[in-house]
Amino acid sequence: MTIEKVRTVFTGRVITVNVETVRLPNDHVVDLEIIHHPGGAATVALDDQGRVCLLRQFRHAANGWVWELPAGKLEPGEPPLETARRELIEEAGTEASNWQSLGAYVTSPGVFTEIVHLFLARNLNSVNMSPEKAELIEVHWLNFEQACRKAANGEIADGKSALGLLRAQARLAE
Repeated sequence: MTIEKVRTVFTGRVITVNVETVRLPNDHVVDLEIIHHPGGAATVALDDQGRVCLLRQFRHAANGWVWELPAGKLEPGEPPLETARRELIEEAGTEASNWQSLGAYVTSPGVFTEIVHLFLARNLNSVNMSPEKAELIEVHWLNFEQACRKAANGEIADGKSALGLLRAQARLAE
């Protein structure tokens, strides 16, 4: 694939929207609307009692409250693990001393460049939360297996959160 032309349609605080003329591997040329996003990181924080941290967060784009893992956007030059550490502290008031990668997740490959890096965090300690003013967050600690069932049956509809929980469950079963 080669990019033949790029026209920027919008540049915002988080995303850039381009119309990109690309030549596909089959030599077909097409205009694609591509949303460039810096990516993010999400954490499955598992405590010693077998509970996982889930946030109930208000999301305007989802038209209400959504169950999510602590997560956030990568800052320029910030490695994904540092984003995960920072967001776990800011959103959940928790830090961890044991971190494992659960791999990456491509959120919507037809239109977004966003990649979310998933992590499992253990050996947790409470610290002061510092959510942003525009974040409406409730912190909840649910039984891990119950949370995984909610991910599997669709009660947790957020993709990064459902996948993170199920990957953590598979990792812990190894």
